[in-house]
Amino acid sequence: MEGLGSLLPSAQSMQLMVAFRDEAGALEVKVEVPGYPRAAVERLGEEVRKSGGTFVELWRLPKAERDALRSRTLAGGTPFAGNEREQAAQELRQHLEALSARPPQPAAPAPASAPPAEAPPAPPPAPLASTGESYRAPEADPSEAPSSSGDETPRRARRFAVKLEMEFRTELDFVREHALNISNGGLFVRTAHRPPQDSVVTVDVKLPNGQRLQGEALVVHVVDAPYTGGVGLAFLSDDATFSATLDGYLASLVGEKA
Repeated sequence: MEGLGSLLPSAQSMQLMVAFRDEAGALEVKVEVPGYPRAAVERLGEEVRKSGGTFVELWRLPKAERDALRSRTLAGGTPFAGNEREQAAQELRQHLEALSARPPQPAAPAPASAPPAEAPPAPPPAPLASTGESYRAPEADPSEAPSSSGDETPRRARRFAVKLEMEFRTELDFVREHALNISNGGLFVRTAHRPPQDSVVTVDVKLPNGQRLQGEALVVHVVDAPYTGGVGLAFLSDDATFSATLDGYLASLVGEKA
């Protein structure tokens, strides 16, 4: 944890959340960066797995699943600023050391009439470390390419075909296009202007009811095809107004398709 600064030198801000459970400790790292630091995140995940923990990129999960995971593992946790990493690491280390030093609990004797167990009990869950860069899980075009790790995220969020007027901006371009599908994770834009993967763009999506979805999005994949190419964008905003507007619009689409 103390090495996060050197691992993510481009971080503009960092927030930590540490929570303790009887059988585990959990850490959430929320980082604001100008682009998605894929290599750094993969190195961090490898370090977590080597230590026996579980690494989760929260932005890859649908919103409902992400919220449920946070509720199970991080409720009642203690927040730390990025410059308080050493203190957060110390508290988490003390908790995990206490867990490892705890003597094994004796199993309660089974009743004489009870049948023998068919399988050994499951081991206690490993400590959880999770990163939540405030990203919402991307759901994009059917031509989406697998992630570079080879583990393609299951598509649990429903995707809707739409034609929404939108604008997106990069440092060099201002583009007006149409979004062709949308989910609670993101959208796909068919366009000849294709920012590079892992770059961040500013989007402004006009909804049929006059509301707008305005915020930043991550370019999660680029489809280079002459007539059907474009970019898949993952929403970055966890702003309550953005989430409420998007959820309300998706709910109206569910009603239309019912």
